[in-house]
Amino acid sequence: MNPRRIVVVPTYNEAPALPLLLPLTRRAAPEFEILIVDDNSPDGTGRIAEDAARADPAVSVLHRPGKMGLGAAYIAGFREALARGAEEVFEMDADLSHNPIYLPALAAGLGEADLVIGSRYVDGVRVNNWPFRRLLLSKAANLFAAVSTGIGPSLVSDVTSGFRGYRREALTAVGLDSVRSDHYAFQVEMVYRCHRLGMRIQEVPIVFEEHHLSESKLSKQVIWEAMWKIPLLPLIVAWERPPRARAGAAPSDGSAPAHRPTK
Repeated sequence: MNPRRIVVVPTYNEAPALPLLLPLTRRAAPEFEILIVDDNSPDGTGRIAEDAARADPAVSVLHRPGKMGLGAAYIAGFREALARGAEEVFEMDADLSHNPIYLPALAAGLGEADLVIGSRYVDGVRVNNWPFRRLLLSKAANLFAAVSTGIGPSLVSDVTSGFRGYRREALTAVGLDSVRSDHYAFQVEMVYRCHRLGMRIQEVPIVFEEHHLSESKLSKQVIWEAMWKIPLLPLIVAWERPPRARAGAAPSDGSAPAHRPTK
C-alpha cells in the first residue's frame, strides 16, 4: 500500500488557476490528497476550494482569517497533514508553475531521502517564460543562499524551490515551532534545518513554467527578508536548543492548527 500522501497548496487570490490545478493534480497523482490553505482570498478562491472539496473527498480546505504569510501557511498545512497521519507531505504552488505530473517523481525520491526538491537547476536549467533578468536573479539568489548558509550549491542547486516533499519524520525533527521565515527565506530555512540535522536531501529535475495566472509574490519585502535573514540562519539556529536526533528517531509533533479544515 502507498503511504498516506498529502500535498499542501497555499492560496491567496488564485481563482483563475485553482480550477485548472485540481483536476490536473488528481489525474497526475490520484493517490495524493490535496489540502488547500486559503488566506481568506478576496477573489473567492476559498469558495472555489470549498466547492471542490464538496465534490471530491480527496480535496479539503484549511481557512485562515487573512493574509498571514506564505511560510505560516505552509506550517499550518504541514501541521494539519501530520495531524491526519500523513507519512509524506508535499508542497506546491497553486498557479501552475509547478506541474503536478512531477509529484510521483518527488514521492519516489522519498524512498531514499528525507527531503526531495523539485529542482529547476539540477543537470541544467529548466525554466519557461521567464525573462533573462528573472533567471539571473533566481540563479544568484540560489547561489547566495547556498553559500551563505554553508549548504553548498553542489549539494542543493535549487534551495529556493517551493516544489518539494518531506518524509513525516523530517518535518517532526525540524521542529515546526522554530521556523520563522517567510517566502523564499522559508524554503531556504527548511533546507538548512534539514541539512543541519544530517538528513538525506535529493533533487529531481522539473520544468518550471510561468503562467501569469496569479499575482507575482516577488516584492521588495520578500527580497529584503531573504537578504538579511538567510545569511543569519546559521547564527539564529545555533542560538536555539541543540538539534534533535536524525529524522528517523524524531517524535511526532503533528498538532492540529487553530482553524480547522472543512474535512
